[in-house]
Amino acid sequence: MNKKLKTEAVDRLFDGILCLNTREECCRFMEDLCTVNELLSLSQRFEVASMLKNGSTYLEIAEKTGASTATISRVNRSLNYGNEGYDIVLDRMKK
Repeated sequence: MNKKLKTEAVDRLFDGILCLNTREECCRFMEDLCTVNELLSLSQRFEVASMLKNGSTYLEIAEKTGASTATISRVNRSLNYGNEGYDIVLDRMKK
């Protein structure tokens, strides 16, 4: 984990997320925690990651999601050189 993220407060946030049991609980927590724009940005990045893993082109992704090429590139960099977080979640969601 990035050293900047390794704090007691971040650990507590992640522990809080891990104790949620349903989509409804997750939705309620995230709506309290994030602004609408933050949630939309997070969901857009997640959709971009899914489409990249499925072989979509930058143009297809931009047209479907409205993401900028900079966002698509940033997500692609995370998929290729990141901590495999997207891979873990996307692979588990397939099952």
